[in-house]
Formats: sequence, C-alpha cells, structure tokens
Amino acid sequence: MNAAIPVPKSVPPAGIVPSLTPDPTPHAAGGVVDGDRSPPLPTGLALGGAVVVVATFQLGVLYPALAALGLVWLGGLFALRRVASPRWAFYLGTAIGLGMYAPQLAFFWTVFGPAAAVLWLILAFWIGLFLLLLHRCERRLGPWATPWLAPVLWFGLEYFRSELYPLRFSWFTAGSLLPVPELAPVLRLFGVYGSGALAMLLAAWCVRVWESGARRVFRGTYRGLAVLAVGLVLGGLAMALGGYQRTAAGKVRVAGVQFEFPGLPEVLEGLNSLLAAHPETELILLSEYTLDGPPPPRLLRWCLEHARWLVVGGKAPQEGDRFLNTAFVINPMGEVVFQQAKSVPIQFFNDGEPAPGTRVWDSPWGPLGIAVCYDASYTRVIDRIVHQGAMALLLPAMDVEPWGAHQHRLNARVTRIRAAEYGLPVFRVASSGISQLTDSRGGLRATAGFPGQGEVLAGELSWPAMHPPTRPLDRYLVWPMLAGLLMAAAATFRRRKPRSTPGGGDPISCRCACSSGSC
Repeated sequence: MNAAIPVPKSVPPAGIVPSLTPDPTPHAAGGVVDGDRSPPLPTGLALGGAVVVVATFQLGVLYPALAALGLVWLGGLFALRRVASPRWAFYLGTAIGLGMYAPQLAFFWTVFGPAAAVLWLILAFWIGLFLLLLHRCERRLGPWATPWLAPVLWFGLEYFRSELYPLRFSWFTAGSLLPVPELAPVLRLFGVYGSGALAMLLAAWCVRVWESGARRVFRGTYRGLAVLAVGLVLGGLAMALGGYQRTAAGKVRVAGVQFEFPGLPEVLEGLNSLLAAHPETELILLSEYTLDGPPPPRLLRWCLEHARWLVVGGKAPQEGDRFLNTAFVINPMGEVVFQQAKSVPIQFFNDGEPAPGTRVWDSPWGPLGIAVCYDASYTRVIDRIVHQGAMALLLPAMDVEPWGAHQHRLNARVTRIRAAEYGLPVFRVASSGISQLTDSRGGLRATAGFPGQGEVLAGELSWPAMHPPTRPLDRYLVWPMLAGLLMAAAATFRRRKPRSTPGGGDPISCRCACSSGSC
C-alpha cells in the first residue's frame, strides 16, 4: 500500500508546482472566503449606523415629503449585516426595531399599560430576525448573493408578520410609507409588499456597490446599475399605466357623521342635520359600533320616512354572549337587506367573532365592498372583496378618542394606501375621525378631523369605467417569496460538516500526494 510521504508545507516536492489559488476552506468564523468581503463593522460605526436608520425612519413616517429616506434606512439595515457576530446582529436589529416602532406606537401604553413594552418588543423582533438572516447569508453565501436575497427575506418577513401569524400587525411596512397619490401607480403595480421588496433591492445594491470600492468597481457597478435600471424601467411603466385619465362608470352621493358610542336620539338628530345640510345624499354611512345591537325599529322607520339607504355599524347577536361586529345595510323601505361582519377582530379586545365569510353588496349603483375597520389593514381580506368584483369600498371604523391624534393619523394612512394599491375608491367614516372620502388613487376628496364629534363629510363616491380593481403583482408572489425565505433560513442555519482531507493531511500535502497518484 502506497502512502503519501509528509512534506513540509514550505518545501513542495520536486516537479510539483504548488497551487496559487486561495484555499477554499472556510475560515474560523465560518462562511466562504471571498477576496471582496469587507471586514466586520467596528462597534462604533455599527451603533452610528443604527442611529441613522432610526432617525431616517422617524423622519420618513412623520413627513411624507421625505419618503425617499426609505432607501436610506433600508440601505442602513442592509449595511449593518456586517457586524461581528450573529448574536450582535440580532440584538442590534431588535434595538433598532424598538427605536423605530416604540415612539410611533406610544399610544399602546394608553391602551395596554405596561404590556405595551412586550408588544413593542414583538414588533422589534422581526427587524432583529431580518438582520440576523442577512448576517448569516453574508457569511455562508458570500457578499454578492446577499443583495439578491435581501428583498426575498424582507418580503417574506413583512408578509408573515402582517398577514399570517397570530399577532399580525401590518402598520409600518416599507411600502405603506410611500406617499399617495404621488406614487399610487407604483403601489398599483407592485403592491405594498412588492414595493417594499423593490425598495430593499435597490437600497441593497446601492450599498453593495459602494462597499465594493475600487477592488471590483466594474463588476459591482454594472450589476448595481443594471438593477437600478430595471427598477427605473418598472417604476416608469407603473407611472405610465397609472397615469391615464378615467371616466366615472358609477357614482353615488354619500355622506357620513362621526359618532362615538352615541345614544339613538343623538343618532337620529345627527341624521336629520346631515340631510338638512346635504339633501342630495343617497347613501349614508355611520361608524363601527354606532349601535350596541342590531338596528332598532326607530332607525328602520327613519330610513323609510326619508327614503335613504343607510350603512351602520352594530352587533349581530350569536349563541350565548357572542356576537358579530357587523355593518348593516338598510334600504329605503326600512329593511335590513345585507350584512357584513368583521373578518379580523382586534386582538386582546372584545371585538366579536370572525366573520363566517366575505360577500360583496350588490347595491343599486354597482357592486360595493364593505370592510369593518381593522379589516382594511389586511390585504387578504381586501383581496377577497376585490376578487368578487367590488368597484368601491365602504369602511365603517372606530378609533377611540383617548388613543390620541397620532394613532388616528396612522390608521387613516391605511385607507389611502388601500385605495391606491387596488385602484379602489374608499369612503371611510370613523367614530372620532379621521374620516375620509378618497378617489381611486388615494387622493382625498373630503375629510373630517379628530376628534370631530358630530362632524359631517359628504361628496361623490365614483369609480372608473375602465380597468376595474385587480390585485397587484405581489399577491401572486407571496408563496414563492415565503418559500424563498424558508430556504434561505434553512441554508444559512444548516450546520456544516468540517472539510476533511485524505489521510488527515493538510491541503497542500493532499494535492501533492494526489498528483503523484498515491491518493
């Protein structure tokens, strides 16, 4: 049996030319060796980057005109993947998440008390998980694969935390921070999750090209510029498709009154005042929980006497003490002809049972969808309404006055995002504001402010003749993106077996022995 004779590493055997290529064995920290990998970020620089991410996020949320800062904080998150260790990536990402979300959701303390800290931490966890996955991808798959995986991870995590897991909360997705109606065509084409993933792709490649510096400037530049060019072309296409003028195919004169836990006499008085100010009104919408049960006979008689359609929020009793949080449709004959319950009751509240199904109201003016308050936060609910052919959306809502003006502004933002995303005009009446009448691009036609008890808003709800509402592109990418998220997580966390060499020798000895035919 031939055996390889050990040879000192510094002296190769005669006639054997040692390989000049770097040994591909992973270094001690794990991952592939890449001559273009940048060293880990120093602690001070990482902390400074975290401050920049939090500051630009806050500015982008508070001032819609600064929405372009979204590329800065997304790019900052991507750059922080280069911190020294996976644990540091997760802890830093979670701290960044707290800095992003806790100030914006300070009203949680008013609603939940000290338990608000737990909810802030749960939301921050998703930023920590994203940064951890990015860090692992960089170590295992290399720096040029990570910019392609970043939007997949971002899309998958945003969708999962917003739509699927039990404590789903869809505010502050990157796409929902886009200004409307200015960027409505982008939302219309890519959707709220797709727009966020596209922004992450552009931000990641900008950062990666900047990191590559002079060492691979040509390679990095052409890749990054190609991605930017594709993004600009798609964005231009979206603007072109969404920029045409539309003529109204259907319309209805609507009006609403803001009431928070009113008595029936107060409701009837408000309705009379509304008709006196806007006698042309055909359809009246009142907020969620205007009634503490089904419509009473006196309210049904009012609709009969004034020959008006009314949509009002109340409760549909079920077995025992259970109920459905329901929007009731009353016709001019004083009859309840349609009901739609809330599909997603608010967690931790006595908000009724989930709706057994979702249907579209076949109104005299055309098919109208009805979503009750929090339902508008979920694309899965509005997708079902749009799929059934709804041309406009009625949205009875309740934001309790003690929750504060900032909470009302945040929730009102969702209305305009949904209108722009689906090309679906929305009429929203909230108990203490902010009520809105939007066009199909998310532009405001009428509004009533906070707290605004008894305030009236009125206008024309109209929808276009061409291009009825459809679902954006990202709805068809959900499951591939979630699968990509799981595959990337599995690949980056899979334990690697240590590389072995024949006979237990070092790599140079092995290559020398194999070259002599003695392996």
